[in-house]
Amino acid sequence: MEFIREYADWFYLIGAVLFILTLRGLSGPKTAIAGNRYGMIAMAIAVVTTFFVAENPVVWMILAAMAAGAVVGIARARTVPMTQMPETVALMHSLVGLAAVLIAVAAIIHNNKLVELGPDLLTANGVTFHEMSKVHLFELFVGCFVGAITFTASVFAYGKLAAKKWAKTISGGWVKPVQALIFIAMLAAGIHFFLTGSMTSFWAMTGLALAFGWVWIAPVGGGDMPVVVSLLNSFSGWAAAGIGFTLENNMLIVAGSLVGSSGAILSYIMCKAMNRSIINVLFGGAMGGAAAPTAAAGAQVQRNYRSGSADDAGFLMSNADSVVIVPGYGMAQGRAQNAVKELANLLKEQGVTVRFAIHPVAGRMPGHMNVLLAEADVPYEDILEMDEINSDFPATDVVLVIGANDVVNPAAKDDPNSPIYGMPILEAHKARTIMVIKRSMATGYAGLDNDLFYNDKTMMIFGDAKKVVEDMTKAINGTGH
Repeated sequence: MEFIREYADWFYLIGAVLFILTLRGLSGPKTAIAGNRYGMIAMAIAVVTTFFVAENPVVWMILAAMAAGAVVGIARARTVPMTQMPETVALMHSLVGLAAVLIAVAAIIHNNKLVELGPDLLTANGVTFHEMSKVHLFELFVGCFVGAITFTASVFAYGKLAAKKWAKTISGGWVKPVQALIFIAMLAAGIHFFLTGSMTSFWAMTGLALAFGWVWIAPVGGGDMPVVVSLLNSFSGWAAAGIGFTLENNMLIVAGSLVGSSGAILSYIMCKAMNRSIINVLFGGAMGGAAAPTAAAGAQVQRNYRSGSADDAGFLMSNADSVVIVPGYGMAQGRAQNAVKELANLLKEQGVTVRFAIHPVAGRMPGHMNVLLAEADVPYEDILEMDEINSDFPATDVVLVIGANDVVNPAAKDDPNSPIYGMPILEAHKARTIMVIKRSMATGYAGLDNDLFYNDKTMMIFGDAKKVVEDMTKAINGTGH
């Protein structure tokens, strides 16, 4: 349509503004739904506009790809449980990286085909030939190698988060030298491609970038993987922006830059919440590769802990003045958010002050717990961030920890030898009584034992989070056994 072609830049501008409003909306639970809608409208505008401004598009291939993508996307969105959301996000990042690589490859092959045909033949047939400039080669160089790194690194992150056997953490003194060697070789091949346009160098750079993405992320431990996913989100944005310059598509440049910058900011926020630097996360070894030793080699320390029942917990909470609930990955895994909401409402009816404490990286992904609680219609004013509620724990009668582990581990405060020492935590150990719902005494995602479980004030309640919380509710309202 000529109208869309004539005003394409205006449509792209509208889309860019809507993408900005999307990020603004996604910054808070109350505006998240509107933010999502802005993003959907913006993407629809971008796709339709690009479809009509593209020169000589192969319509059936484009429509077939869009239909296939829509079917897969809708099916995944409807079936993915919240516990698998982090690895789903990582997998989507890998597709963005792969798209950047394929676009770069297509652009290079297309340009070489034009060179083979020759400018004279093309001009004679009414086609204007433009040989790639150094600027275009540089854009392809950056977009392709960032996209290739993003692709394989995201695939590994997906495997790690999904506990796939092939996504094994690597370690040893050989890892960093190999990383450096591959990175230097990748840059050398990329620079040679930039200077000469050599296809051999281009393929070498792409292959080395794919290899580097894997060996770069493979040493990172499970506890740091949420930061990696956030960083890869940023990388996918910059890869898209780089390819946007190659395609001369303003919308792709703007959207890619927004994703890249927002992902970088989120990575910084998460690192700050963990008291880690991004360099330490990515190159300083693994946090959470294995459980921390609790004794000399070969010795096994048996530690005493106190366990109780849901009835005991219900009695203690119903007689408390204040209760703070700390949700974690266990709540998501047990799909217990609605049962927790019912428990909170019942306690409020009995005059108990109930609030929720959220750590910035709880549940393996920022905002994970907020989404689950919002899904259960927990009032926003009852949900407090770590910095807002930490000072209240000493005056709290009961803290109920539901499946959280590393984010309430006192070792972060007390043990200089702990891998998480210095990481800000929810200071649940300062409360008068602590109750922890877990399936077992197994370690958390970072692979570390938790001193909170052995605290004299702590009562462990073993079982499925949803079932235990429902039993607590029955005990409080007198309908239990």
